[in-house]
Amino acid sequence: EQICLEKSLILNPSTTAIGILITLQTGLRIGEICALSWDDIDFKNCILYVRSTVSRIKNPQGHGTKLVIDTPKTESSVRAIPFKPSFGKLLLEIKSKSHSNYVISDNPTFTSPRTFEYRYHKIMKALNLPNLNYHALRHTFATRCIEYGVDVKSLSEILGHANVSITLNT
Repeated sequence: EQICLEKSLILNPSTTAIGILITLQTGLRIGEICALSWDDIDFKNCILYVRSTVSRIKNPQGHGTKLVIDTPKTESSVRAIPFKPSFGKLLLEIKSKSHSNYVISDNPTFTSPRTFEYRYHKIMKALNLPNLNYHALRHTFATRCIEYGVDVKSLSEILGHANVSITLNT
């Protein structure tokens, strides 16, 4: 299922597809991927920096809520994640065609997590893949890391967990 998804995303590289691929390669949370800007990616050293997230907060000027870009909830969520040079080449290709400072947006503003998850489910349905929530991609990344021999402490830091026990328990 992962191979089918990745092949389809690479053949049809929309902003949503790139976001899904980034999560499969880095384990980013949905709010982190929505806040990710091109400035957060160091192409030379193949490092993606997680410095912000999209959060829904109570609207201070009235009723309801609003979306804002904020710092991640915990200190451990601010992190640097290495990625493969071959993936960096794909990202550079996408960046050259981008009209936004945000990686998964075609507009000057960021994409809302709800909108992004809706688009993700649309792709999964079109490919006849299971209707898993977006966060399952983060777990897929973690599982693949363990399969490839990444030590749990390093994985915990990549995922932005406060401690190793969170990674082990999940």
